[in-house]
Formats: sequence, structure tokens, C-alpha cells
Amino acid sequence: MPMTKRAFFRPAFRNARNNRPRAHVRSRHQRIIVRNGAGHTMVAAAKRANPPMPEIRKETAVQPMTRDAITPKDSSEGGGPRRSHDRLITRDIALIMAGTFFYMTSSMMGTPIIAGFSQALGANGAIMGFIAGALSLSSLVCRPIAGNLSDRTSKRRLAILGASLFLIANLWYYFVPNTGWLLCARIFNGIGFACISVCMSTWLSMLLPISRMGAGMGLYGTMNALAQAVGPDLGIRASRAIGYRHTFLIAAGLAACIIVCVLLIKDGGVPVRERLGAHAGGGRHRLHLDSLFEPKVIPLALIFMLFAIPYFANQAFIVEYAAAKHAHVIVSLFFPCYALTLLVSRILLRNWFDTKSFLFFMITGTVCQVLMLGSLAAMANNWFIVFAGIATVGAYGMMSSITQAKAVVIAGKARSGMANTTYYAGIDLGMFLGPLIGGFLYGGLPIGWFYPALLVTMPLAWAVYIPFHRMHGARKDI
Repeated sequence: MPMTKRAFFRPAFRNARNNRPRAHVRSRHQRIIVRNGAGHTMVAAAKRANPPMPEIRKETAVQPMTRDAITPKDSSEGGGPRRSHDRLITRDIALIMAGTFFYMTSSMMGTPIIAGFSQALGANGAIMGFIAGALSLSSLVCRPIAGNLSDRTSKRRLAILGASLFLIANLWYYFVPNTGWLLCARIFNGIGFACISVCMSTWLSMLLPISRMGAGMGLYGTMNALAQAVGPDLGIRASRAIGYRHTFLIAAGLAACIIVCVLLIKDGGVPVRERLGAHAGGGRHRLHLDSLFEPKVIPLALIFMLFAIPYFANQAFIVEYAAAKHAHVIVSLFFPCYALTLLVSRILLRNWFDTKSFLFFMITGTVCQVLMLGSLAAMANNWFIVFAGIATVGAYGMMSSITQAKAVVIAGKARSGMANTTYYAGIDLGMFLGPLIGGFLYGGLPIGWFYPALLVTMPLAWAVYIPFHRMHGARKDI
């Protein structure tokens, strides 16, 4: 029988089909199975013609989870085109940074004046201290709840809730008639602080590429640290010029700016578990340590707490210390020098948080902490105040960023909310214990021992770090 033209080309066609790359054949089979149930016979025929290959099951059709799978998209609730992974600062990240500066400045404005305000309302020394620390205590209690909500609900909703509580609390300060209502407003403010602080940092960590996490969280820490330097100075100056109550109206205006920034952010901050599907966050909720804090991050939070205690003790008692020593210095120079140096260092050294190990920052931070406390203990003239502000950048300023960045990396993005909760618990404890320990030192020791006594926090920090470093011995960045 003569070979037809069609039969002549059939072997060549079959050979060409069999010589296709294996990955192409596999993807073709996968498309046939997914799109058309009747195409199984075609796949079977192709398998007979091709070399044996593993059976494609339904489970293998699901691609393994990659970073792209959990990267947020630029939309109000996670839809739309994906953002660029190459840029460190995007529109949404800049708005989160601005909102962070506003909320921290609003909170820090009240830190140096709340004790004086409560005294003006008739509080004694013990009540003054308790009201001043009530924000940190209520924030610490609420952080586990805020951290769980941050991993389970939209960041936009949680941020607006926290900013609204900030706004209400600062307006409440303006109208309070006595110390009882002032204490209630302070607790209310602490709840809002817990919600928005965890939410904004978790939101930012979702938007950052994992390779730029250190630089991104370093910039975020810069906003926090700048606000912690600008806020107290602004609060003191405003209270002297317009009084306590009107100063809190300025803080309320900053809280309104937070809401504006949050509403302008395109990405709604959908939790990672929702992006991966319901199965990623399934399971019955039970009360364990990891549902309150991130256990892997607790050592980092303790280390940062020990660096924060001297900073907040100094913030609360630097004026009284200078007056007790009869030092002819301008103590307010400390905060702008710290803020300016911090800003310059973060611009010039922004990549250090991705390239330097945690051990490097521990050594640098310890040296700078000793220099800062030594300069403040001497306080012979204004140059000692300036040098102390600069040294604080290498201690509290740098450690605030590197501990938060390492916390998110160690815990993973799916647990970034609890990682930030644990990190901010360290801040809360530092904000509460710093003034408390400072008060005991100020009243119980000769004034010359106030700052040297705070040096005991450094050996304690290393006592926490050494076993933590051994635990993560395989990681070169720890």
C-alpha cells in the first residue's frame, strides 16, 4: 500500500512531540487535567508515547508557598497589581512611616507632662507615678490580644481602632475634672497604643521584601526614635506656653493625622493566613504561650528592655538630676541632638541592619550605653549633654531597630504580629520599669550614683544574649 503524505509526516510529528522538554509536557498534562475532565484519555495516550513520568496528583498541582504567595497586593483589601519588590520606600510604606511618627509623637508628648498634670489635679507622689505608668501597664496587658488580632484581621481596621482610641483619650485629657478620670483616660490611651503600635509594625513587615527587612525596619525604628525625641520636647515646650490641657489638643490633632494616613494606604493589610487560604490558619484556638507572645522573640525583647530602662529613666529624671547637681546645662539639648544624629545615622548606615550581625550591634550598643551614662553622670557642661545624646543613638537608637528587624525574621511573616507584640512588650516594660527604677535610685542613693547604678543593665543584657546566641549558633546574623 503506498504511503500517503499524511502517513509520511506522522513519524516525524510523533518524534518531535516525544522530544519536547519534559517540563513542557508536564505543564500541558496539568492544564488538560485542570481544564477538562474529559481530557484524561488524551493524557493517558501521551503518557504511553512519552517516557514514564511521575503521576500528577491534585496535591502537586498546588505550587509550594513562596514569598510571592504571601506578598501583599496594592489594593484596599489585597487585590490589584503587585507592588515592586525592588523598592524599599513605596507610597504605602511612606504613609505607614508617617502614621507611625504621628502616633508615637502624640503618645510621647504626654510622657513628661502627665505627672505634672496629675499633680495640678491634686495627686500625691505615688498617684502621680501610677498614673504616669498606667499607659504602659494597660498596653502591656492588651498586647497579646492586639498581636493575635493583627495576625487575624485587616491591619486597616485595627489601625483605625487604635488611632480612634488615641483621639478619644487626648480629648478626654482636655476635659478631665479629677485624677480618677485622668487615670481612666490614661488606661484608654494605653489600649489604643497597644493596638496601633503592633498593627503598624506588622503591616510594614508584610509590605517589605524579606531581603530588605533590616533596612525597612531600621527606617521604621527611626520614625519611632525620632518621635520619642521630638514628642517630649514638644510636650514640655507646649505645656509651658499654652498649658497642659491645650497641649493634649495638639496630641489629638496628631491622632487625627494617623487616621488620614491609614485611610490613604492602598493595601488593606489582609492577614497572611487569609492570603494563603483558610487551611493556613485553621485549627481550634487554645491558650498557650505562643498565643500570647512569640517564644523565639522573648530573649530579644528582654535584651531591648534592658537597653530601654536607662533611656526612659534618663528621660524621666534628667531635669531633676541636673537641678540636684546644680549643673549649669541646657538639658533639653539631649533630645534634639539625639534625634538629629539618629536621622543622619539611619540615612548613612541604613544597610547595616541587613549586613551586620546582631553581635556587632550588641558590642556597639554596650560601648555607647556606657559612654552615654558616663557623660550624663559627669554633666560638667553642655558638651557632655550633646555627647550623651549622640552616644544614645548607638545604644537605644540602634538596638530598637535591630531587635525589631531580627524579631520579624526569626518568627516569620505568618507570626509577625506576635513577633511585634513581644518586641513592644519589651518597650512597655522599659517605659514602666525605667521611671520606676529611676525613682528608687533618685530617692534612695546619693545623686552621683544615679547613672552609674543603671550600668548594671548591661551585664544583664549579655547574660540574656549569650544563651540566645548559642541557641541560634548556626545563624551567622545572630
